[in-house]
Amino acid sequence: MTGLVSRRAVLIGAAAGVGAGLGGCNGLIPQAPPSNLYTLSPKTTFQAEMPRVDWQLVVEEPFAAGGLDTHRIAIMTNPYEIKYYADARWAERAPRMVQTLLVESFENTGRIVAVGRQSIGLRSDFNIKSELREFQAELSKGEIVPDIRVAINAKLIAQPNQQIVASASFERREKAAGPDMLSVVAAFDAALGYVMREIVQWTLLTARKTA
Repeated sequence: MTGLVSRRAVLIGAAAGVGAGLGGCNGLIPQAPPSNLYTLSPKTTFQAEMPRVDWQLVVEEPFAAGGLDTHRIAIMTNPYEIKYYADARWAERAPRMVQTLLVESFENTGRIVAVGRQSIGLRSDFNIKSELREFQAELSKGEIVPDIRVAINAKLIAQPNQQIVASASFERREKAAGPDMLSVVAAFDAALGYVMREIVQWTLLTARKTA
């Protein structure tokens, strides 16, 4: 994994440092809509031996608990409390952003007939239902540079009978290169990228056995 922001992991607004954003863990929840928007990138590289498949896939929007179902960028300084970076947010709600990036990652394989969101009316052979279980920065006591944790549980559903074919969980931790916001976003990009690549490869290999 590289710690670098890839093609779409760019700052849309101006960069904001964690020192200013955290303010000693006070003022994490912004008083006004933040002006700095961030997005992440889809995966473009995969195992060379992945199969080419002749079926269609719908990627449903992941379920996420209320603390993660938001535009705000979550940070936990203890196991019981979710806070948010001030003056920074995702360009889309986190589950919606992950859905978009998963669709693009599947498309980037060039090995699937069609993939899309449920909302476009694609008649699918398989659906992916998922849960975004972890999607936050985690800051240990006495530290100023956070770890990023991303975890997704995915279920592959055969259509039209809604039969669960397989289920698996994917998780990754990445240490940010520094406390500034761009380093934090870069670590999110690396962690989510790893998880998405694993989901894409798992889906194509697993569904091939049952299609």
